[in-house]
Amino acid sequence: MSKFRIGLIGLGGMAGEHIRWMNENGRFDVVAVSDVSENALAAAGDRLGIAAGKRYADFAGLIEDPDVEAVISVTPNNVHAAIIRACLQARKPFMAEKPFTLDFEEAAGLLELYENRPVPAMMAFTYRYTPAYRFARELVREGKIGDVRSFSIQYLQGWGAAPNDVPYIWRFDKAVTGTGTLGDLGSHMIDMARFLFGEFEELSAQLHTIIPKRKDPATGEPVTVEVDDFASFQARMADGAMGVFQTTRNAVGSGNQHEASIYGDTGTIHASTLNPDRLIWIREEAPGQFVRSEIDVPQRCRVKQYEDFAALLEGGSPDGLAGFMDGYRNQQVLDAVVRASEAKTSVRL
Repeated sequence: MSKFRIGLIGLGGMAGEHIRWMNENGRFDVVAVSDVSENALAAAGDRLGIAAGKRYADFAGLIEDPDVEAVISVTPNNVHAAIIRACLQARKPFMAEKPFTLDFEEAAGLLELYENRPVPAMMAFTYRYTPAYRFARELVREGKIGDVRSFSIQYLQGWGAAPNDVPYIWRFDKAVTGTGTLGDLGSHMIDMARFLFGEFEELSAQLHTIIPKRKDPATGEPVTVEVDDFASFQARMADGAMGVFQTTRNAVGSGNQHEASIYGDTGTIHASTLNPDRLIWIREEAPGQFVRSEIDVPQRCRVKQYEDFAALLEGGSPDGLAGFMDGYRNQQVLDAVVRASEAKTSVRL
């Protein structure tokens, strides 16, 4: 079976994860790489055995390379839109990291281009491939807990907390990220809500910066952080379900804690990345008698992200794959959260 020839843009930490996932799948071959850092380009090129002529300082050259069949974009947020635009113009299939764009204005500009020049596109909303969430979605769709009335989703990390004394890096730079924790982690929460329940209808929000200054790594001088490191919002979904969301990088002791609790008329589901192969299902077995079970996820829910990407490149439409419009809708909700927080009022979508 032939392999898909991949061009990888962005060679930071997440690039290593994507390379590992591609290797595990076995159907992808990275043939070209791109990064603005000469050191990163040289190191990754040597490690992957990439020819000198396939190491691009400018991502446009990689996208235009006829040997590249599809693009994986793993860059800071401020170049997401430019890379997606170049892929659409070159009619090159792609998978892009979240958030979709820096802001909704960029997203709206890409939509018009996509509608005129659609190509196979996938957003890397990785938690759709957590087995527990796949199984939770199946149970919700089959009505196993009745109509969903409310839910909570939280995504907690601790690396930015005060005890770690993290300096000012690009993730705290508004010009590079657009938003802070909201776009980085909150985009995953928004996608999970859409994956499980459908579209957002109305929301209210609060964004906050817990640590307002961080040290410049070069000078040690304090630099003002202009993006959020805590975000919370409440939402009503189109089906009437009410949701509560919170995310932060300052949860001391939390590594990478993404979890959801779903409350229906006849039962409850708890799912988490901390226990990705099992979920908790509370259900009524007799009138007034509720049983709490921790259940193994069935094999059919153990889909891998790059399995779906391979199917997409072959012309398929895998159930649950996050496509171009999922990225666009996600950015629309992110924009609504920002507007709701700034105006201190609810926003309808």
